Amino acid sequence: MLNALTLVTGVAALLLAAWCGWAAYRDQPTKDWHFIGMAVVTLLGVIQLVVGIVQLARGEKAEQGTTIFVAYLLGAFACIPAAGMMSLAERTRWGSVTVAAGAVVLAVLEVRLYDIWGG
Repeated sequence: MLNALTLVTGVAALLLAAWCGWAAYRDQPTKDWHFIGMAVVTLLGVIQLVVGIVQLARGEKAEQGTTIFVAYLLGAFACIPAAGMMSLAERTRWGSVTVAAGAVVLAVLEVRLYDIWGG
């Protein structure tokens, strides 16, 4: 898998976590700008999902197994959209906390994806 894409996605997720964490610290809900940030991180997740599936289709194999790799790819893809939907349901600072937590989870998933692929 592309190590640079995994790194960029993980760093973008951590930046989103810090941004939403700062909003939560200031007692603010997620705002439109946060959703633009979530869209950017989600786009990186979509690109990573497509690249991972294409590499598997070309015959490349994940070191720790294809099934676990695809499961982590799908989890990484769905992480930020799920957190964003939950933040819409909770329009207080806890919505920002939810997105920050989801972004941290995505960063951890990126590290695990790197490990599963054989990095």
